[in-house]
Amino acid sequence: MGAVDEREDSGLGFEMLDPAPVGVAVTRGPEHRLVYTNARYRSLFGGPGGAAEMEDVFADFMRRYYRPQFDEVYRTGEPIVATAEPEPPMVSRPGSEQRYFTSSLSRVVFGPGDHGVLVVALEVTDQVAADREMALLAEQRRRVLRRYESLMRISAEVFWVTDRDGKVSERSPSWERLSGQTWEEYRGDGWLRTLHPDDRPDMARSWSEAVADARGLWEHVYRLRMPSGGYRHFQLRAVPVREDGEVVEWVGSSTDIEEQWNEQRRKRLRDRAAAATVRLRSLQEMLGALAEVIVREIADGCGVYLVTDLTDQRHGGAPFVVERMATAARPGLVRLPPYSEERLGGSNAFVTAVRRRRPLLRAFPAGAPPPDVVPRGTLPWLVANDANSVLILPVVVDGTVPAVVAVVMCGDRPPVSPDDISLLLSMFDHAHDALSRAIRFQRAQQVALALQYSLLAEPPHADDLRIVARYRASPSAAEVGGDWYDSFVLPDGVPVVAIGDVAGHDLSAAVSMSQIRNMLRALAMDRCEPPGEILSRLNLAMDSLVGEVMATCVYARVEPSGDAYRLHYAVAGHPPPLLVTRDGEGRFLEGGLSPLLGFPHGEPRPSQVEPLPPGSTLLLYTDGLVERSGEHLDRGLERLRSAAACVAEQPPDKFCDHLLSALPTTGLDDIAVIAVRTPHPDVPQ
Repeated sequence: MGAVDEREDSGLGFEMLDPAPVGVAVTRGPEHRLVYTNARYRSLFGGPGGAAEMEDVFADFMRRYYRPQFDEVYRTGEPIVATAEPEPPMVSRPGSEQRYFTSSLSRVVFGPGDHGVLVVALEVTDQVAADREMALLAEQRRRVLRRYESLMRISAEVFWVTDRDGKVSERSPSWERLSGQTWEEYRGDGWLRTLHPDDRPDMARSWSEAVADARGLWEHVYRLRMPSGGYRHFQLRAVPVREDGEVVEWVGSSTDIEEQWNEQRRKRLRDRAAAATVRLRSLQEMLGALAEVIVREIADGCGVYLVTDLTDQRHGGAPFVVERMATAARPGLVRLPPYSEERLGGSNAFVTAVRRRRPLLRAFPAGAPPPDVVPRGTLPWLVANDANSVLILPVVVDGTVPAVVAVVMCGDRPPVSPDDISLLLSMFDHAHDALSRAIRFQRAQQVALALQYSLLAEPPHADDLRIVARYRASPSAAEVGGDWYDSFVLPDGVPVVAIGDVAGHDLSAAVSMSQIRNMLRALAMDRCEPPGEILSRLNLAMDSLVGEVMATCVYARVEPSGDAYRLHYAVAGHPPPLLVTRDGEGRFLEGGLSPLLGFPHGEPRPSQVEPLPPGSTLLLYTDGLVERSGEHLDRGLERLRSAAACVAEQPPDKFCDHLLSALPTTGLDDIAVIAVRTPHPDVPQ
């Protein structure tokens, strides 16, 4: 037992190292003879053969692998430390698993000139295995990240990183290339400035909610302004990054989905257009429904104008006549009244678009439209809402242009894009069959209207009075009706206005209406009598008509009275005239009443005289403006009075158009109105 003898002769108390939890061995002399090992060392490197075998194993181990290190420590006294090194293969341990040790060699002194080497060894195989496992996990994580990054480079165009509060915190070269923004411009919340103005509030709200909640994947679609101009749709995705359960940052991507979005919108627009027209009969209703769809998907405002025959003679040969029949506007904009009738000159953009049968886009400074871009009555709406462009879209159905659609953009929103124009054309193509059916019905109406208008006359120009008339046919009937109006100047120079309604809605009613109107005009021109007497003689003359004809009528003379005017009128079974002063005070004139025409009436029909204040408006109208099924007539009359009071200061043509637009009607009856505006010293004529 040489090792034991050496230990006892050394004088060093090696026995204190016996219980150490690390392996300890001691060599002596330049030959590095093993003189001591503790139990832990023997358990790590020894075998069942005892100390002699341990000496043989150690001699072979040192000779093969560590003699230079032992010699260095012995000679210099400088320690050597080896960390987590693999165990060299041992002859006595064939096929064993690889072990790892952290060890140190240091010089030990036995006496003067008598040195040795102290070996301390600690097995760290488990730690190395754990470190390797962690390193493997880290490498797998890096590999997954690299794969994710590669995948994202294929599927997304932009990467970005924000801090835990959702503020962009790292540069994104891909964002800079796409948006044209510099790092200083898009850091923090600066990137929001590149979004479409309509998308910013919703994006900011949604992103703020996502950051506050941080549940998982967040997605949002928005429009991004391109450096070259215009906008494209992008899908934004973001996920929170957590450490120890806390969000430390967000990572996200933005992907261009313009093509997919356009395809989805094209399908959505077609579906909505089909749904809007499937249950509607009249062209006016269909185009009104389509206007709502256009505003919902594309525009700020939209107006639909029905095109009247260019050969219409009642407007004195005007080259183009349009009736605005429907409007729509996005929330926040004032809605343009749906009804207006106007003549257009040959230079108007509407006329150009219809003649070419192609869309026409006109852009201009916000709030400063040129006078010939739309009908005159639409210009104030464009100015008030800072309109910057108008797309004039002729609706071509079966080779004709029955309507024109005006699509308006306002503020800093860009004009309608070529893609949107193509989309609108596609929408109307998709609705062609429904529109074609409505057009055939409308053409029957137009024939009836041509006959109806041929029986009506344009009001005369009478000194400083302004007289305006409107006739609106029932959208649900394709036949002429019995509503009529008339205005002319008597031989004594007094202007007269008249309105009436013959019972029925067919050709017979229209013929009777024409006969009654002509008889009234002849009787009035023959004798300048009080209105009641004229209606009495008219009632007698109606006995000559074939069949039983019943009609109502208001006949009124607008007579000068000093520096003002007075109304001399009579009413035969007709709704009472409405008088509205310039300050909005309205009342119905209920004098001069007598039964309707067509019944024997032996009593003289009375007349009534009412002063007409300066700037006041006299309105005669037919019952289609105020009657609704199941409702007392008084409610309709009160609606009319309130609506007229609201626009008392408007010019007479706008006054009439507003009433036709604002009042709810059944659509089952024709409507005729005629208004007389007296002069006011403060209002130029």
